[in-house]
Amino acid sequence: MKLIFAVIQASDVDSVLKALAAAGHHATQITSAGGYLREVNVTLLIGVDKADVPAVVQIVEKNSTARHRFVNPLMPFAPVVASDDDSSVRVGASVFVVNVSRFERLTG
Repeated sequence: MKLIFAVIQASDVDSVLKALAAAGHHATQITSAGGYLREVNVTLLIGVDKADVPAVVQIVEKNSTARHRFVNPLMPFAPVVASDDDSSVRVGASVFVVNVSRFERLTG
């Protein structure tokens, strides 16, 4: 058994959850804000069999849009100033896969 932590942008969560449900996977959603981009993120916790990991990662990748964001390298101490250098990062999803020794779905 594996546990997938998929950290995605909040604007992508609906499409990722719909695609996961259509494929028969369940997810627990944890919403947070922070990180160096200071944007709202969602972490999905997805328990799957080892064989299902590639398919779930593909669903997350297909339904998470990569975006370019400007990053102020001096944040939060200096105002944002436009410049010719490339101070942007590409943001999409981050996926972590860990082993799980025990998993139970409680329905009672």
